[in-house]
Amino acid sequence: MRAEIQNLVAEIEKSLKLLAQRMDIDTAPHRLEEFNAMTENPDLWNDPDKAQKLMRDRQMLVDQMGNYQGLKQDLADNVELIELGEMEDDDEVVTEAEDAIRKIKDKAAQKELEALLNGEADGNDTFLEINAGAGGTEACDWAQMLQRMYVRWAESHGYEVDLQSEEAGSEAGIKSVAYKISGTNAYGWLKSESGVHRLVRISPFGKGTRETSFASVWVYPVVDDNIEIEVNPADIRIDTYRSSGAGGQHVNTTDSAVRITHHPTGIVVTSSEKSQHQNRDIAMKALKSRLYQMELDRRNAAINEAHEAKGSAGWGNQIRSYVLQPYQMVKDLRTNVETSDTQGVLDGDLDKFMAATLALDVAGKSRSEARGE
Repeated sequence: MRAEIQNLVAEIEKSLKLLAQRMDIDTAPHRLEEFNAMTENPDLWNDPDKAQKLMRDRQMLVDQMGNYQGLKQDLADNVELIELGEMEDDDEVVTEAEDAIRKIKDKAAQKELEALLNGEADGNDTFLEINAGAGGTEACDWAQMLQRMYVRWAESHGYEVDLQSEEAGSEAGIKSVAYKISGTNAYGWLKSESGVHRLVRISPFGKGTRETSFASVWVYPVVDDNIEIEVNPADIRIDTYRSSGAGGQHVNTTDSAVRITHHPTGIVVTSSEKSQHQNRDIAMKALKSRLYQMELDRRNAAINEAHEAKGSAGWGNQIRSYVLQPYQMVKDLRTNVETSDTQGVLDGDLDKFMAATLALDVAGKSRSEARGE
């Protein structure tokens, strides 16, 4: 076997070892049996939210086991084919098996990365909010471009996207929008997108000048029922108002929209998609999720401090720059990952940026653990 392929096999085996550790392969079959027993409980769907989470957790374990066993078997099969081809001097068989191993290496690397999504809330659904920054129409248009980018990313990954609220810009674009994005590891992947996104381009609104626009993105996990977040009724104000969204079937125009203000933190959440009763429930869940995110940030203060030094979050800190003129470039300011395929990024091709930031986060956690923090 050629040295290149031997190295690839070693890297794949290393990835498989990490996958086995992350999923605790020895106990996985027993945990699947427990999941199966719980799904057979006739009372399971009396609590739909709990049932859906159980089914997602079960499916995640099934996928992990299938990926691990599939990669392990594919590697063994193709190593055997190479050895057989070399014994019989069949170059075609060897070449095909080597190509297959290269593909296995790429898949194993991706699954290894996904295995790192083991944070407390990484597997949860997520809320995603986009807010236009200063700059009037330019900023509102940029916020709408980001809206399209994230919806396309989510849909391309099979996530369910549910619009929670939307406020249109006075002339074009949007002032703000909020979504609930549902699916396995939705929060784990999107959490790295929180922060300020900067756009440089020639104004499309007749000015003919180069303009810089800003928009903020905030991502926080949907809290599970088993996560207790207490909200003192005396600490909140609930207002109802008429939605001022972009119209159409998604945004209503009745006085059923709900805004909740949390006085101790200044957090404001809204929902304008359902009945007033449903909007109160949605907004309260969003508030609890925001408060939970603050608690996660507090627990990870040492890690976040390292990231904040690189400008990873906060309205005054840019995480990514999108330049459309005078040249084409999207660059993440935390990881230095960049690409000239700006249209691909704006069409939702964000995986390379998310993966690099996730790897950076994992490296930060490893350093903190090594220091005993």
